[in-house]
Amino acid sequence: MEEPVEPTISVDGRRFTIAPLDSNPTNYSNRELSWLSFNARVLALASDDELPLLERVKFLAIYASNLDEFFQVRVAGLRDQVAAGVRVRTPDGRTPQDQLDAIRRAIPSLEHERQAIFSSQLIPQLRAEGISILRYAELGPEDAKIADSYFDEQVFPILTPLAVDPGHPFPYISDLSLNLGVRVRRSGEERARFARVKVPDTLGRLVALSTPGAHIRIEDLIVAHLDQLFPGLQIVEHLAFRVTRNADLNYRDEEADDLLEHVEMELRRRRLGGAVRLEVGASTGDSIRSLLREELELDDDDIYTDTSFLAMSDLWALTRLDRPELEFDEFSPVVPARVSPRTGEDVDLFAELRTRDLLVHHPYESFSATTQELIRRASQDPDVVGIKMTLYRTSADSPIIRYLVRAAEHGKQVAVLIELKARFDERANIEWAKRLEQAGVHVTYGLPGLKIHAKLTMIVRREGGRMVRYCHLGTGNYNGGTAKLYTDFGLLTASEKLGDELAILFNTLTGYGGDVAYDDLLVAPNSLRPRLSELIRNEMAAEHGRIIMKMNSLVDPGMIGLLYEASQAGVEIDLIVRGICCLRAGVPGLSDNIRVRSIIGRYLEHSRLWYFANGTGTGESMVLFGSADLMQRNLDRRVEAVVAVSDVDVADRLQESLERELSPNLQTWNLEPDGSWTRTATPGLPDLHRAFEIDAIERREAVHPAAGG
Repeated sequence: MEEPVEPTISVDGRRFTIAPLDSNPTNYSNRELSWLSFNARVLALASDDELPLLERVKFLAIYASNLDEFFQVRVAGLRDQVAAGVRVRTPDGRTPQDQLDAIRRAIPSLEHERQAIFSSQLIPQLRAEGISILRYAELGPEDAKIADSYFDEQVFPILTPLAVDPGHPFPYISDLSLNLGVRVRRSGEERARFARVKVPDTLGRLVALSTPGAHIRIEDLIVAHLDQLFPGLQIVEHLAFRVTRNADLNYRDEEADDLLEHVEMELRRRRLGGAVRLEVGASTGDSIRSLLREELELDDDDIYTDTSFLAMSDLWALTRLDRPELEFDEFSPVVPARVSPRTGEDVDLFAELRTRDLLVHHPYESFSATTQELIRRASQDPDVVGIKMTLYRTSADSPIIRYLVRAAEHGKQVAVLIELKARFDERANIEWAKRLEQAGVHVTYGLPGLKIHAKLTMIVRREGGRMVRYCHLGTGNYNGGTAKLYTDFGLLTASEKLGDELAILFNTLTGYGGDVAYDDLLVAPNSLRPRLSELIRNEMAAEHGRIIMKMNSLVDPGMIGLLYEASQAGVEIDLIVRGICCLRAGVPGLSDNIRVRSIIGRYLEHSRLWYFANGTGTGESMVLFGSADLMQRNLDRRVEAVVAVSDVDVADRLQESLERELSPNLQTWNLEPDGSWTRTATPGLPDLHRAFEIDAIERREAVHPAAGG
């Protein structure tokens, strides 16, 4: 009998609480446990009945997908360290084995709650809305007929049962694939034999039935027809299972002569990564589970039982149903008034940027009509002579790649720095690199030991006998898909000073360069850490120190220690951290003046934005934004670019957005001194993302009033 699981997420009225997952906190919370706490906040939204029903399903799928990657990378890395005998302790005092043990203690409660939310809350509420996931035994005659025909015509032809016996070794189980383990027995034999059936991932997990809104899981359909796969045999038992493998790549040899070839080789190795987790469905016996554990070389602690819905990331299929009343209201990104006047004339983007900088806030303002459009025009403008760009991730059908190819074909000098080591986008980036090289683009793959994570574009245009640089600096990737889902800022500028500095940076990245000094740019791994440290110390020396920092993750112990010092010196500090936060907030004598909040909702908070009230050291404030989080990897092992904003209007708008996110009347998560997170979801409180949508519409309407408005 399983021991009762202590809840991690509790709900009292409209107050949500995430219990501390770190049972022995020091001055630093553990990175892995803090990440699990972030994912718990995502999970909690799936149980928030103030949110539209299909959006709650989406949060459940996001939680599951996040956890998959956590095992593929973080847990896999810890297991490798344990196997290698590594005993180096983290800032919170844990060895790799200590961290694995803590993770194994924390995850069962989260998984228990995930299954409870799905089975006890979402399934009944979906059924009330006419959306159901049925078992085969629940099907009516017409639905059963549809399901049987689908199996015979679509599923059965591509199934391949694989026997395991002395002549057939245990098959390779691919990462995150859904499978059925089946034990069968021949007539007259006592011993049952094992076979594996891979559930096809090309057909979709949920099969639509004739009843509107009704579905059946494809594995249930296969189970109902196992006799067709094993004719003449008795089906003794079956078990649905899923294996998670080590998917992290080894770049210790990244100084190889051909980095592209090396990454391609590592991608092939990823497929063969060792198993790190086994998920199993409900079973009538333990024989299949025991066989899988032995063959996959896992411990009992690595096995998780799911009696609700194995591979819950597949619930994304439900969110594609045409039920707009069960989703957030549709929002189309606004085209900023400056680039879309109502006169019907085409806007000269280059002339507009020469007038003043343009700040765009995604997804509220259109990426395609601003940043992407600038690159498109540059690709066909006869006066543009060169384009330089960094690419970390982009969309599968990226028009930006087409524009860069077109620019090269038109004889322009095009140089692109593609980061081949962008995790889980390596294969796509290899294909983009090859396509660009074939078109004559100068493609480079970064620097040894460093990932290029900066989001930069520079366009060189001949104007009146001189060269003018137009630049884009952003917090998000050049990806039109995520630009509709992630909150990011982008700055489009013709600033001569920034253009000069970006030119130096690009030349350093594609050629050779030492430690270059910049004025408005803070560049990792050289100047970002020392300059940030200087800015924090400026606030400590000022009479009224004030810091606001927004980021995805706060992990770096040096920066956390400096923020503790600043708090003890009287500096008021507000931190907006979506994900991992290893800093402990509001602890007496340590961080009394530090407050931390986390914003999770319709859009994924992705921008990195910092405000220092006395940033110049002379009493004047400074606003910065860019690509870096406060993690060791961002500060020391990546090329990151952060810009100190000089345009007063842009700086004011960025500061205003930070103040909006710190409003006491928002539905946000707040970090408590004991490490718990609390959220009071008071009905009627404004939603931050909806507020920014309204801001974007009103900003445009102030210039171009709607017809009849």
